[in-house]
Amino acid sequence: MHESEQQGGQLKRTMKTRHLIMLSLGGVIGTGLFFNTGYIISTTGAAGTLLAYFIGALVVWLVMQCLGELSVAMPETGAFHVYASRYIGPATGYTVAWLYWLTWTVALGSSFTAAGFCMQYWFPQVPVWIWCVVFCAVIFALNVISTRIFAEGEFWFSLVKVITIIAFIILGGAAIFGIIPMQDGSPAPGLRNLTAEGWFPHGGLPILMTMVAVNFAYSGTELIGIAAGETENPQRVIPVAIRTTIARLIIFFIGTVFVLAALIPMQQAGVEKSPFVLVFEKVGIPYAADIFNFVILTAILSAANSGLYASGRMLWSLSAEKTLPACFSRVTKNGVPLVALSVSMLGGVLALFSSVVAPDTVFVALSAISGFAVVAVWLSICASHYLFRRRHLAEGRALDELAYRAWGYPLVPVLGFILCLVACIGLAFDPDQRIALWCGIPFVALCYAAFYVTHSRKQTQEEPQRAAE
Repeated sequence: MHESEQQGGQLKRTMKTRHLIMLSLGGVIGTGLFFNTGYIISTTGAAGTLLAYFIGALVVWLVMQCLGELSVAMPETGAFHVYASRYIGPATGYTVAWLYWLTWTVALGSSFTAAGFCMQYWFPQVPVWIWCVVFCAVIFALNVISTRIFAEGEFWFSLVKVITIIAFIILGGAAIFGIIPMQDGSPAPGLRNLTAEGWFPHGGLPILMTMVAVNFAYSGTELIGIAAGETENPQRVIPVAIRTTIARLIIFFIGTVFVLAALIPMQQAGVEKSPFVLVFEKVGIPYAADIFNFVILTAILSAANSGLYASGRMLWSLSAEKTLPACFSRVTKNGVPLVALSVSMLGGVLALFSSVVAPDTVFVALSAISGFAVVAVWLSICASHYLFRRRHLAEGRALDELAYRAWGYPLVPVLGFILCLVACIGLAFDPDQRIALWCGIPFVALCYAAFYVTHSRKQTQEEPQRAAE
């Protein structure tokens, strides 16, 4: 074994509060917000998009309340599948781990495709797939250096995104009410676009159909649970990170979606070009569209950076639990799970399908698959929390022993579970996203089958040893 690697090595607790907050924000403010919002506006209309994002914010708050209690009580890297194994069942824990890995490794593909869209704004002759290859190499290099370098880089990436979102809300709001003129000299749109096609031009069903897309836009908040095992003083840091992240997300997302919906007519929205760039092509600020396109590119790569981190740590955690070969739990001398990261980067290769299929089709399909997987993981978080609290009380332990308590138990986990389940059902009604069910449900079944096959084989191998003893 190379001396730079450690078999079953331990990850290091090098992340501070600011790293954890920005890691979660970095994972969220990315492809979903910058590109999926255009798809949602074109499907549901302006008012429907705002309603969908309000519901999504509620779902995120419910899930994070559940995760907060679990991760403070048991701060472990790769936490979701550990909780699911402990409180739902080992097969479910195994499946949850693979689902979360699928979430982020497929999201890498959608992120690199979106980054290719950004580059085509300046270089329309260069195919999207070439940019995908370039960005795969850059993101992989950032992750293999060390966790501290990764966290520090992600902090600054995310800070740029946060400043950009604030600037967008202020400048976009000024354009809505005519403080900043429109580039073509047309009058300020005011709030006309919000109801120009009616409150819900296609009825209420599109809101249900796009809830997974909305949840995909919010996905990444749960990175706080993933990083708990590499955080200094998690009992103090995690509650602060959860409260801060949720408050900022609601302000950023609802404010941003309001500006987008007010400035972009429903017919002009889509995913081929970021709706942020569309806005600043309309607003009379020189070079604003170019600047925002660059910042969006940075933001998307930041989300990909967080995604590779999360998927690699999930494979490391599976190996540490001895459900994957030991090579996945090897870490370099800097505490980086190199093999796990390398395998996880395979998801970025999915972006290369944009060389043979329309890139916008590839983007929507990959986003839907990733969204289905993350919502399934959120289902497990709600169920794990419900069962964790029941067991805690059944063992005669006091609630005061919990350093962080979710508000409103059992309403919070039950309502969170129901809303996540409804979002998954909504995929069946959208032909553009239905592929998520055709891929996701067989994937879940395959994971359960793989667990029972490997588990029964392991038991068969252990029986002669027990008999000999």
